Amino acid sequence: MSQTDPASPVVLITGAARRIGATIAKHLHTLNYRINIHYHGSVTEAEALADSLNQLRTDSAHTIRADLCDGQAVQTLALQSIERWGRMDALINNASSFYPTPLPNASQQDWDDLFASNLKAPFFLSQALSEELTKRGGAIVNITDIHARQPLRQHSIYCMAKAGNLMLTKTLARELAPRVRVNGIAPGAILWPENEQSPEASKHHGAMLNRVPLQRMGSPEDIARLAAFLITDAGYLTGQTIAVDGGKHLVA
Repeated sequence: MSQTDPASPVVLITGAARRIGATIAKHLHTLNYRINIHYHGSVTEAEALADSLNQLRTDSAHTIRADLCDGQAVQTLALQSIERWGRMDALINNASSFYPTPLPNASQQDWDDLFASNLKAPFFLSQALSEELTKRGGAIVNITDIHARQPLRQHSIYCMAKAGNLMLTKTLARELAPRVRVNGIAPGAILWPENEQSPEASKHHGAMLNRVPLQRMGSPEDIARLAAFLITDAGYLTGQTIAVDGGKHLVA
């Protein structure tokens, strides 16, 4: 077990307990970042991830629970994230609700939930951390979706929220320049939704991949490596949203 450098940079990753968020956390940890692991319901996974990272490097990972649909909880999340190590160098807005909302059945609760996690919370979390990020010359990465530009059938509310997230990236890049860079990542077929495991879903997934020029899925590591590049090396890049989709945006 190695010791953590007290000058190591600090990142907050929302939705970091599982899937893409956890992969980003692990990758940034290898780059000497201290990780604030945000979670809502996945307490077991969040604590296990923090324990594994802290075994590699002492006092290098910390968990914080917050409901991103609760405005006060978002503010508290920002405050606790800074207080843990006394600094904040990067924010990755990864947490996201995703489920279908066919027009005849869509509810105001669906609207509030999908917009809260995908747009409202990223905005107000960025606002709450903007002073500290400006002080550090930091960076924000928003995880959006290729369906911010190409609508997904029966997911209208989700797509609208992600389209707002794409514009959030541009507007924050203007407003927080020159000290803070803001960029986005739009994943394509990286991980299938966990509720799509049936044979029928597998057939549908195969048909989708046949339309991807690279003819295969990507991996969470593809997203993690790009996120690391955007916060550590992309010094003259801001306001961009990069599609990681195997070329799917090239086809109708």
